[in-house]
Amino acid sequence: MDPQTRRTKKGKAAVKADEAKVDLTAVVVAVNDSEPCVLTVGHADTLPSGPFALEHRSLQSGLRGWVEQQTGHALGYIEQLYTFADRDRIGTERHQRVISISYLALTRKEQATNSAACGWQSWYEYFPWEDHRFGTPPVLLDRLRPRLIEWAGGASEPTTQRERRQRAAIAFGFDDRHWNEELTLQRYELLYEAALIEEAGGGRDAIAAAAGKPMVADHRRILATGIARLRSKIKYRPVVFELMRPSFTLLQLQRTVEALAGRLINKPNFRRLVEQQELVEETGETSLDTGGRPAKLYRFRHAVLDDRAIAGTKLPLARA
Repeated sequence: MDPQTRRTKKGKAAVKADEAKVDLTAVVVAVNDSEPCVLTVGHADTLPSGPFALEHRSLQSGLRGWVEQQTGHALGYIEQLYTFADRDRIGTERHQRVISISYLALTRKEQATNSAACGWQSWYEYFPWEDHRFGTPPVLLDRLRPRLIEWAGGASEPTTQRERRQRAAIAFGFDDRHWNEELTLQRYELLYEAALIEEAGGGRDAIAAAAGKPMVADHRRILATGIARLRSKIKYRPVVFELMRPSFTLLQLQRTVEALAGRLINKPNFRRLVEQQELVEETGETSLDTGGRPAKLYRFRHAVLDDRAIAGTKLPLARA
């Protein structure tokens, strides 16, 4: 074989080795009994996913196909989340750039087809520090905070120590800062940087320190992105109704928003805002499932979609 032929074949091999692999990953969310759930597949904690293939008409059709094939669940509302292509993150094979295109899908659990190959998991099993509905989680106070402070103080330079401490304070609400429920991804990335979670190679000590179930590859990072997006979006778009049954009480609506946000909402303010924006209308029926007086049933006014696409829908969260 002449040198030129060898160089040509070597070059082709290098190109092939550096080819990018495109994966499609879905964060499928439902709320069940006031608990936000994410759809997982297999025996491991894995989000529905699969490679984008030439036979797929589009990225969305490929995603829908993989989710339906793996879970038996046909997706309704979906939107693209983010594209991950970091070389140094989990899921990157040697000599191959793995591009993960993630999507957020909203559904109702009763719409899903029962399948032994999939299941619903509370997303707070993966992020226990994110649920502040019952006060500050012990895992945050007793485990994460001291480990993060130790990590910040372990930097060699005073400037880096101060920068780390400030980032931890902003993300996790330390040093008299308010908790911002939308910083889910920033908190996860900080824990990853501090090697306090298993995905970062922290081992068993990391699990004891940070708690929360790990997920395969970079799926917990993708889930954190989906949570952050949804927490932000429920404040200005009526996407929460994608998770509600056709008819519901105002308390059920409030509990759903609180479950997603991981925070409590002031009841009078919430109801006043929902009524002022004419998001719902009465069905003329009542529910006896409240355990007390019958509660009025409401339904989402689909006419508000056009208006709120421009004006926005404000669903406030209670602040300390």
